[in-house]
Amino acid sequence: MAVLEIIVGALVLLVSIAVIVVVLFQSGSRAGINGAISGVADTFLSKDKAKTADKLAAKYTKLLAAVFFVLVIVALAIGYFK
Repeated sequence: MAVLEIIVGALVLLVSIAVIVVVLFQSGSRAGINGAISGVADTFLSKDKAKTADKLAAKYTKLLAAVFFVLVIVALAIGYFK
């Protein structure tokens, strides 16, 4: 059981770091307001790329959060049934 606990613990650590990194790469919801105030002109293509990147980051955040949740439940179950 100790090996399984170490593996699940390492996976929880890696997934938690991945969640932090993906969340930090997301642009905030106020980024558009700051660009509008500063007068930065966005082209049609740059707007599309930004939305696509934000959608992809949001998708990965949801996926990693679900994986993290399942791994934590598995880790708790391993500790409980030990």
